[in-house]
Amino acid sequence: MTIESVDVGDVKLSVRVEGSGAPLLLVHGFPLDHTMWNQQIRAWKESFLVIAPDLRGFGRSQTIGKGRLSMTRFADDLAVLLDQLKVDVPVVFCGLSMGGYIAWEFWQRHRRKISELVLCDTRAAADADVVRHGRYEMANRVLNEGVAFLVDGMVEKLFAESTRRQCSDIVTKMADVMRRTSPIAVAAALHGMAERLDMTDQLRNIDVPVRVICGAEDVLTSPAEMQAMASLFPIASFHLIPDAGHMAPLENPTAVNRVLSESTNTTP
Repeated sequence: MTIESVDVGDVKLSVRVEGSGAPLLLVHGFPLDHTMWNQQIRAWKESFLVIAPDLRGFGRSQTIGKGRLSMTRFADDLAVLLDQLKVDVPVVFCGLSMGGYIAWEFWQRHRRKISELVLCDTRAAADADVVRHGRYEMANRVLNEGVAFLVDGMVEKLFAESTRRQCSDIVTKMADVMRRTSPIAVAAALHGMAERLDMTDQLRNIDVPVRVICGAEDVLTSPAEMQAMASLFPIASFHLIPDAGHMAPLENPTAVNRVLSESTNTTP
């Protein structure tokens, strides 16, 4: 295993790099780190150059000052990271949840760096007003109280009930990752997600193959919503992952890894 510290300008990102071949960029969700992709890294390092960074402020990457962490900032960091790693061919960009929000900005700003999109348990729509204000309130509370209350509330939403019951070790590990995350980074990312743009009308312009993956028991981005999103891309396939909630790659890695091995088909 190779963990590198890569300078992307004002901070250094920690990134796990494994294997060789076509580049596969794995972008984690909120408020996690690259370890959520361990099963994908293990499966795909024989076929791909797997690049799994910790986003700015998360995992082992440097923490930033107070403020807002926009999806644009994250996307630009990733573009610089690829340049610093001397990745000069387009990547398969695979993002979960917030990683999907970052994918939209990466496409807008660095589209020549993308060969394919894999979107896991995410959405193109912006937050409704009530959700946006809830993020702001949560950010203020995190800065005042720390992240523990956030973790306790998120676990039930992130994981399917069957995962919480049968695979409690997975849930515990991710909860520990969340608890170690800087409150400053958590609050800044909450602001960034709250202020992201609605990308729904732009999906028809995305002309690379897209694979849309959704846990069958996802209560945050429902299968119906994600299937409807998939239908808006010119070239896309929709994949429902059984026995999984919002963290499908972690909860049912075998099924998700199988999707990554399939060719993308046009959504009816």
